[in-house]
Amino acid sequence: MPTKLVSSAAKDDFCTTREAARLLGLSLGKVQQMTESGELKAWKTSGGHRRVSVQSVNENLSKRSAEISKSGSSREELSLLIAEDDQDLQKLYRMTISGWGMPISIQVVGSGFDGLIKIGVRAPDILILDLLMPGIDGFQMIARLRANPDLNQMDIIVVTGVGKDEIVRRGGLPASVTVFQKPVPFSELRGYLQARVSQRFRSLLT
Repeated sequence: MPTKLVSSAAKDDFCTTREAARLLGLSLGKVQQMTESGELKAWKTSGGHRRVSVQSVNENLSKRSAEISKSGSSREELSLLIAEDDQDLQKLYRMTISGWGMPISIQVVGSGFDGLIKIGVRAPDILILDLLMPGIDGFQMIARLRANPDLNQMDIIVVTGVGKDEIVRRGGLPASVTVFQKPVPFSELRGYLQARVSQRFRSLLT
């Protein structure tokens, strides 16, 4: 099914070429070529800055998504695992991310232990987790995952109420881990997931 992705960075109906490149998972030069050829609708401001139609970006993503679907690829969807013990947040994650209409499969667990079991069966593309969970907490979970070189390609995103100083006091987190503070910054998560979906589309089409 074609997938419509709306830029979270653009508040109106246009975005910069750099934002378009990020959303499409393409180089800035490639996007500039696409605007010059008319493949992406764009115009220049009075100051000479190029602006790209968000609708045109959406249409391009939908076209690429449809091409992937026709090819029968089973790798189209990104797999997302969320480890969060708060049941209200679990529901909020599911409802919000599902409502974005992206090709993402979502699994939710309530503890680090259950998360490690899920990952042991099949590692997701992206893991979102809290740091404070019963039993095996997020710190221990990340330490175990990053100690396994087979899991280095898995993105890890921490969404926590633990402050930066406390994280450092408890030994810190690997540089490869992205950290967001609660309340859950869904607009930033949306942009992150959009970029990853675009990268997946690009890898499947090349």
